[in-house]
Amino acid sequence: MTKKQKRERMSRIVEQLKEIYPDATCALQWEGEPWRLLIMGMLSAQCTDARVNLVCEELFRVYPTARDLANAPIEEIEGYIRSCGLYHTKAKNAKAACALLVEEYGGVLPDEMDDLLRFPGVGRKVANLLLGDVYHKGGIVADTHCIRICGRFGMYPETQKDPLKVERTMDELVERDEQSDFCHRIVQFGRDTCSARSPQCPTCPLRDLCQHGVKQQQ
Repeated sequence: MTKKQKRERMSRIVEQLKEIYPDATCALQWEGEPWRLLIMGMLSAQCTDARVNLVCEELFRVYPTARDLANAPIEEIEGYIRSCGLYHTKAKNAKAACALLVEEYGGVLPDEMDDLLRFPGVGRKVANLLLGDVYHKGGIVADTHCIRICGRFGMYPETQKDPLKVERTMDELVERDEQSDFCHRIVQFGRDTCSARSPQCPTCPLRDLCQHGVKQQQ
């Protein structure tokens, strides 16, 4: 496909996903507080959103502000987030990130990629999540669902697993004001229909727009 054809296909996919999932919501329950999404985003590495939500319900009850978490003993933070995995590193990053937020940004989450990447534990995936959900600036969250499914759609080879390359490719194919909601919808679609191990190609509502699905029908 040419780039123009890919854009046209993605435009149709975006509209189809809107019909399937009218409400595009972040799976992380951050209750409209940006600093919480910052912490939840970094905790979600190699961990399910459901687990992060469960863990953070208690974490944020005990430490209701970024300043509280910044001042918390590292061992206590580790105890609350242990089930998220990699808890030594994540606790250290969460405490340091909250300290940076409070001390250098006055508690206000910055709205630029370069600033967000200064926060410990924050890479481009989490930064794009924050830019999209907090500031509505768009941004492709190149998580495992996005990488897998957009490859199956035919936007790049299915063997492509590099998050940065996927982000840059999809940034050119999905309109900026659609990107954040698209990424939330693609996660839900990946869980419901296009799973890693057993994609439901025969009954998939997007099969006619999907390179992988078309191959399965041949």
